[in-house]
Parts: sequence; C-alpha cells; structure tokens
Amino acid sequence: MACISENKDWPAQAREVLDIEIQGLAAVRDQLDGAFEAALTAMARCTGRVVITGIGKSGLVGRKIAATLSSTGTPSFFLHPVEGAHGDMGMIRSEDVVLALSNSGGTDEVNAILPTLKSLGATVIAMTSNPASAMAGLADIHITVRVPREACPMGLAPTSSTTAQLAVGDALAVCLMEWKSFGKDDFKRFHPGGSLGQRLATCVDQLMHTDDLPLVSDGATLKEALDVLNSGGLGLVAVVDDDRMLKGVLTDGDVRRMVCIGTLSVDGPVSAVMTTSPRRARAGESSALVLDVMERNQITVLPVVREDGRLAGMVHLHDLLGKGELRFSGGNGGGAG
Repeated sequence: MACISENKDWPAQAREVLDIEIQGLAAVRDQLDGAFEAALTAMARCTGRVVITGIGKSGLVGRKIAATLSSTGTPSFFLHPVEGAHGDMGMIRSEDVVLALSNSGGTDEVNAILPTLKSLGATVIAMTSNPASAMAGLADIHITVRVPREACPMGLAPTSSTTAQLAVGDALAVCLMEWKSFGKDDFKRFHPGGSLGQRLATCVDQLMHTDDLPLVSDGATLKEALDVLNSGGLGLVAVVDDDRMLKGVLTDGDVRRMVCIGTLSVDGPVSAVMTTSPRRARAGESSALVLDVMERNQITVLPVVREDGRLAGMVHLHDLLGKGELRFSGGNGGGAG
C-alpha cells in the first residue's frame, strides 16, 4: 500500500474526479426543462415556507439548500423525514411547498411521508434521477437530476449526484433571487454578521480614502491633471477650488474618449473637459446605498462630499465589496480636511 501511495499521481486522480463531476453538471444542465420552471414558479409564488426533506447524503444537501434559500429571501427549513413521520409534520401548512430529494427516487423514509404532506395541502416537488420512480409519481412536479456516473470508482458513494443536487438547489435559489429582486440591502438584513453585511451596514466615511487624494485645482491644465491621474491609483481626479469645493472630475474613461475622438489637448484647462456635475456620495451616507448607486450607474470610484459640497474623500467599489480595509476615520471624514 505504501508503494502505491508513493507512486500514485494524486493531483491527476483529483483532476479526474473533478472532470467526472463537471461532466455530471453539464449533463444535468442539459436536462433542465419546463419542470424546473414549474418548480421555480411554485416556490416563487409560495406564501408559506419552502420545506426541504431528504435522508442520508441527500438530506445533508437538503440542509444546505434550505440554508441558502432562507438567506436569500425564500423562507425555508429542513424537515427530517423520520422526525416528520413522528410528529414534525405538524409544522407543515397548506401554503407550503415541499422539495424532496433522493437520487434513486426510491427512498422509503421520504416516500412514506409524501402522501401525508400532500393531504395537508402542500405542493410537492421531487428532485431525483429517475422520472419513473415512486417519488416522482408521488410528486406534483418532478425535476430530473441524473448524472452519467459517480466519481466514486466503485460507483457507490454519492459524489457526482450530490454535487448535481446541490448545484440545482443553487440554481433555484439564484433564480428566486432574480424573481424577487433580492438585492444588496436585503442581503445586508439577512446577513448582519457576515463580512459583506458588516461593511454595508457602515457609513461610507469608514470605507472611503481620505489621505493623498488625487486632486487638482480648478485652474490646472489637463497635463497636470493627467499626471495626478496617472499616479493617483484610483482612475479618477477630483477638481476642487481653494476651499476643496468639488467642481468636477476627470476619469480614465474621459481620457480614452478624448483620445479616440482626437480632442485631447494637454495644454488646455482641465475645467474645459472635466465632468462638471459628477455623481457623488454624501459623508455619513449608508455604504449600502452608495453601492447601489455605483452598481446601477457602473461607477468604480465616487467622490464623497460634505453637506457644504467640500470634498471629504473618495470611495472605490472594491472598498465596499470587501477588498479594502475598514477605515475608522472618525467624525465627518477624518483626515479629508
């Protein structure tokens, strides 16, 4: 055994496993049809909860699907089929939708509770590899999730099949997010302890840049502005007057457009080519609201101004999404002056 372990190309073995699972996902992608849309519609229109049930590895996948749904705007919980048969089905209401998971579709523990779930008025969706299975026959809607083979060399341990179940569950969750227009503010409410949620719960003052900002005076030439733009690292130069009142901005995109149309004249004043009424954030504003503005308008950097219009700082999209550091600058913009 030691000799086999030493001579085996384990990275190659791992790549083979991943290739098999990728092939399985590709097969399942091609199987999706109107049944997926019917299941999605039932879940989107559900006025109760989406209840996930399954046992064994499918049950573990079901718990993850339920957690993903709940955290992305679709109330959901996991019902263990054995516990369900011993009283937990009292949690089911007629307005609920049940998603039952089983690779074979012949899982006795799950199939045993489906007639009762339907008698309670719940809509039952089955996700199996066999549309002719008992579970498919008991369900109102059946989603076929069938992989060509398991990654397990013996074809016994659920590997590709559970990956496919999980992926289809993710597809349902993401489609439901789109259906319900679940956005960043909603994510923040459901993830108050998550890193993104924490960032979006702060005000923009705590994330913005305040030191060594790329600034030029409103009397600067375009050449001077380009020098600052090149060294500033943010892709934007703020044009300010002597009191740091924001007069305009010059961006990388502005420069590219001038080059393309042949109007770039570095000796002219920057004030002649700058954007004079740029979008801006307000000091003290919610980071979540600022992120919405930036994403909606495809903006990478925003100047942040005080109530009187003076520049307080600049915020980059990466700062809001977690690729920068929190800057607890204090007050109303810290070192922005």
